[in-house]
Amino acid sequence: MNLSVNPKPAYPPVPAHRIAFLGLGVMGYPMAAHLALAGHRVTVYNRTAAKAQAFVQAFCHLGVASAATPREAAAGADLVFACVGNDDDLRSVALGESGAFAGMAAEAVFVDHTTTSAEVARELYAVARARGLHFVDAPVSGGQAGAHNGSLTVMCGGDPAPFERAQPVIGAFARAVTRVGDSGAGQLAKMVNQICIAGLLQGLSEAIAFGQRAGLDMRLVLDVIGKGAAQSWQMDNRGKTMVEDRFDFGFAVDWMRKDLGLVLDEARRNGARLPVTALVDQFYADVQAMGGGRWDTSSLIRRLR
Repeated sequence: MNLSVNPKPAYPPVPAHRIAFLGLGVMGYPMAAHLALAGHRVTVYNRTAAKAQAFVQAFCHLGVASAATPREAAAGADLVFACVGNDDDLRSVALGESGAFAGMAAEAVFVDHTTTSAEVARELYAVARARGLHFVDAPVSGGQAGAHNGSLTVMCGGDPAPFERAQPVIGAFARAVTRVGDSGAGQLAKMVNQICIAGLLQGLSEAIAFGQRAGLDMRLVLDVIGKGAAQSWQMDNRGKTMVEDRFDFGFAVDWMRKDLGLVLDEARRNGARLPVTALVDQFYADVQAMGGGRWDTSSLIRRLR
């Protein structure tokens, strides 16, 4: 675990809050660190306690603490943030006798940064409101680099008032925090994001593989076409590493398949037709079969070589 983050040049001037952060994975760890660096009183929880202990050791000078359960972490917190693995992981840290909801004070806000189904977001929103709490689904885009640099994009669903309470605090690790609609809308917006990325990466993979077969200097070609209509974040940030066949970084194929599974499940519910997304999901399954489950999502090109 990397115990460092790249602090933002200037954190937004926000009054200090008591915050709980649940989940210290590759995204959650730097996000929680940015909150502590911004002056908030942060208590962390992680299923593997050693990670929480390492976090406290790394940021002890900022007064951070750890707790043995989500409930204990959430006790007295104004805002409770979560960034865990999937729907079931989210339920496990939010619900039950040891879950965060059991420890949260009335009117506290639970902000979920996990990429989950819109269904579980609406479910937990309803449970939270019944208990006098607030729930905001707030998945992120920007990957591990964005988390470390404090430059994530956050798309939120939920009621306006709790969103407005959370928005300036989320600014500690984000460059854009936007409410896109009611409960579940944040997760649906993240699905739109993943559909776009999947299609872009497959197109970029085919283009680079084609150019290499044709004998072109693809680093030069990407520089040229990156100044025109073909330009994209994926081309700018992944094109050259794809040419170099380097994939030991970034957003893992395993995570993308989890996200695309959520997308395709939602499409079955709402009737959307996603033929390209379904095909790219199967291409990612091929990459997993090649042993590339932890490779960056740009490794789609490996299928074409």
